[in-house]
Amino acid sequence: MMIFKIFRADEWAVLCADGQTLGAPVDLADGFIHFSTAAQAAETAAKHFAGIDGLMLAGVDADTLGPDLKWEPSRGGALFPHLYRALARAEVVWTAPLPLTADGHDFPELPA
Repeated sequence: MMIFKIFRADEWAVLCADGQTLGAPVDLADGFIHFSTAAQAAETAAKHFAGIDGLMLAGVDADTLGPDLKWEPSRGGALFPHLYRALARAEVVWTAPLPLTADGHDFPELPA
């Protein structure tokens, strides 16, 4: 199953340059990297990234993340994937920009 992380441009640049990341400031504060499923990603973008241009959507195969990936209740009690370790750039297997339009972010078709 593919899970998704939304990166601001500077966060994506750090991941690419350093080869790994502990995530955005909210991830550091919470102690885990926030991910979304394909069904949750657009709502995550609207709620937490409204009006932000230059975003990158990164897909990771959840099955490769091992026991450090936990599914925990969040928004409305839905289970969200949370990674309790650094994410390596090599673990990102799919990417797409999330351009900002007048109606919000333009999402590509997401892989399963």
